[in-house]
Amino acid sequence: MRVRRRRCQAAQHHRGAARGARRRRIAQAWSFGPGARRGHRARARASYAGAEVHLGSVNRRATPPSASASPLGKVSDWLEYHGTAARTGQGPSSPAFSNPRQAWSVPVDAAVYASPLIFNGRVIVATENNTLYSINLNSGTVFWKVHLGTPVNASTLPCGNIGPITGITGTPVLDSKSGRIYVVAFLAGPVHKLFTLDAIDGSVLSQQVVDPPGSSAAVEQQRGGLSLGSGYVYVTFGGLFGDCGPYHGYVIGVPLAGGANVMYKTPAARESGIWSPMGATVSDSGTVYVTIGNGSETSSFAYSNSVLQLSPDLKLQAFFAPSNWASLDASDTDLGSVGVTLLPDTGRLISIGKEGVVYLLDASRPGGIGGQIKAQHVCNGAWGGTAWQGSTVFIPCADALVAISVTPDSFSVAWRFGQARLASPIIAGGAVWAIDVTTSTLFALSPSSGAVLYQLRLNGGQHFSTPAATEGYVVVPAGNKIVAVAAA
Repeated sequence: MRVRRRRCQAAQHHRGAARGARRRRIAQAWSFGPGARRGHRARARASYAGAEVHLGSVNRRATPPSASASPLGKVSDWLEYHGTAARTGQGPSSPAFSNPRQAWSVPVDAAVYASPLIFNGRVIVATENNTLYSINLNSGTVFWKVHLGTPVNASTLPCGNIGPITGITGTPVLDSKSGRIYVVAFLAGPVHKLFTLDAIDGSVLSQQVVDPPGSSAAVEQQRGGLSLGSGYVYVTFGGLFGDCGPYHGYVIGVPLAGGANVMYKTPAARESGIWSPMGATVSDSGTVYVTIGNGSETSSFAYSNSVLQLSPDLKLQAFFAPSNWASLDASDTDLGSVGVTLLPDTGRLISIGKEGVVYLLDASRPGGIGGQIKAQHVCNGAWGGTAWQGSTVFIPCADALVAISVTPDSFSVAWRFGQARLASPIIAGGAVWAIDVTTSTLFALSPSSGAVLYQLRLNGGQHFSTPAATEGYVVVPAGNKIVAVAAA
């Protein structure tokens, strides 16, 4: 598809000196990798606290930002949903959160369903109003915000459960080598567009429609987190809550270097969406894994309620499906409510869905229909994203946060925390962090026992809310605001 580029308009006087100053500022912000071209460097600008960008136009303060608004020194980045394309959910193990406290809270212009990102001491936040924010991790100062366009009025859609507007739902992804943010906005029309932004100043570098050919944007939802791998940005699509309209499941691969998109479409007559907020899980070798929801087929298998193993260019390589896939279809009991958990040290993967059955699979040969290594019912259904550390996987079930201990041939329940309905967990600073969306409370639990270490009332949150983490901070979406919890 053709990519339209827009550039922020800079002052033209003293052009050569300004270009050199810009390059020096960018070099201080990060070291460019091979993907950063001269044109990108020429477009980038220093970031001013409070700057607002509206599709490429920048409004700046007359005075430069204060020292308190400067980014932190080197801290670990959190660049995708649950940190990496492998969806580990693992943040830094130190420092420990010995005496956690709320460091800051920043209001934003709409609900936040996407996970925050962390890059170079900045927190990147996306809202359902199609607005991105860059916030200083240390102080909560807003560096810039970008509004990408009018979101969709939820009342104009045939079904769904996000409202009153719906815009950016899937977690963006950030390429640390080029310093570019990739995000899908759902715009009035409706249409889904993939935007590329400069992470330093928020300038819009490109945009393109990513609705699959022949699809109806009004019934396709981009809920899954975007993934980077093998030179592609992977974008997943599924249906709206309510399964209305002729939707399908898709994975779209958009090449970072330009060229034609690649695509996988689920072959069922309709439905079979890829809707987990985890999106696609990508291994270190570039293999792409997705889980599929319920489909319209109940007699002949068409890859609904399955785990798919795809090549980097999205060719089907192998699959797994439970032997009861047809009854799962008929009862809307999706296997696709949680993405794939990869355990690279053992060559295994974990899948669980609404039925609450954990399937242990061989990551290289998932097993086809009924070919699991082990299956066991562990809870009353799971939704969202997992995290893992060592041999323990943490699963957000409807009735408990469940920790399972996994070996190459088996698994067992290590503990369960059923005092709250916790959403997708992460691990950082010696704790498992997750949000109880029914009471809007952030919990920190012991990874070894599930004992409560800390809790904070947030007064806001969404069904699939999940935090991000770096050294000394956990950053939490809380309804129409972002909250940072500091280690001490």
